[in-house]
Parts: sequence; structure tokens; C-alpha cells
Amino acid sequence: MKLLVVLPTLAVLIALRYFKAGLLAWVTVLLFAVYAVFAYGFRVPIPASVISMYMGITLLALAAYVVSSPERWTSFTQPILSLIIEKRYQPLLVLMVLAIPTIAAAQVYRSMTTPIQPPYFSRTVHPAPPSEPITVHEQEIDLNAVENPFRELEVSDPEEFREHVENGRRVYYQNCVYCHGDNMLGDGLFAYGLNPIPTNFQDSGTIAMLQ
Repeated sequence: MKLLVVLPTLAVLIALRYFKAGLLAWVTVLLFAVYAVFAYGFRVPIPASVISMYMGITLLALAAYVVSSPERWTSFTQPILSLIIEKRYQPLLVLMVLAIPTIAAAQVYRSMTTPIQPPYFSRTVHPAPPSEPITVHEQEIDLNAVENPFRELEVSDPEEFREHVENGRRVYYQNCVYCHGDNMLGDGLFAYGLNPIPTNFQDSGTIAMLQ
């Protein structure tokens, strides 16, 4: 995680607690804090769909908390009513009325002026293995001619074969599932942070191209 994002966010939350901020301030800051952490707090890019999902969960959780008791609802709405009704807050109200459409317009302008990016496409051809043998643990292996040493165990020793399959499953979930997904469809959590996105290994056309 990026400490330059996470630490200031924690500092703001601690400051809210120190100054005993109201419920409205807590809800507002928490929404921005969750978005900041997911959008900018991770070194690996988080897909926009995942950010939207967690923001929706956060919003629902905060809404449930606010309406769970009359006291919380009053604490949440009282500052809003004061802003609208009391004359001393009129300059702030006018500023907010002007700021909201300005921010919306700026967001629309930014989305319209974003440079056009090429779409994400899966790899259509898997890289061919090297023509020369490679050395692994001081042993030369020709990847164009090598055979899977474990495949014959499927018939000769099914129990040992299942052990190798379980080892493969463990390695896959430790290293590969984040991009390739649970079913090797190329739709893992971080798949769309890559360009091109991972290959869909369930596609019969993909397997046919692999050696």
C-alpha cells in the first residue's frame, strides 16, 4: 500500500475523533477516505468496478448506521437543516450551491477531454517457446520436445497424480488467480489493470495455439 495516501487518511480520521466531530462529518470523511484508499492507496491498480462495488457497500453500511436510531438520524440531519435555515450560514450555502454544479461540470469536462485509449484485448497468440534448450537446475530442457512427466501418473498412479494436481492448485491460488481468475477465464481481480488482459484459457481456440 502507498503510505503517502494511507497515513494522511488515518491522520484525518484521528483528528475527527480528537475534535469530536459530528456524525455528518464522519460519514462524509469516511466516504472520501474509502475512495482515496481504494483509488490511490494501492500500488497495484484496483479496477473501477471493484472500487464502485466497495463504495456501494460502504454507502449502504453508513446509511444503515445513520438510520438505525432516531438520535443518529437527528445528529446527521441537524447540521444540514441549520445550513439551510440559519442566516449565519448563508454564505456557505451559496458557496455550496455554486460548487456542486461546478464540480459536476468539471467532471464532465475531464471525461470528455480524456485522451482516447486503445481498448483492452486479450493476447491472441501465446509466445512461442525458445528454439534453443533452456537450463533448469543444471539440466538442459528442450521446451519444444519436452513431455509432461506427471501426465502418465494419471493412469499409472492416480493417487500421486492427485497430489501433483493439488500442488498445482496451491501454486495457482498463490500466484496466478489474481489476474487469471478462479476458472482461468482471464477475469481475475486485477485483470483489467493489465494491457493486454490475461488470456482466456477456457477458450478452445487459445489452447489450440499453445505448444
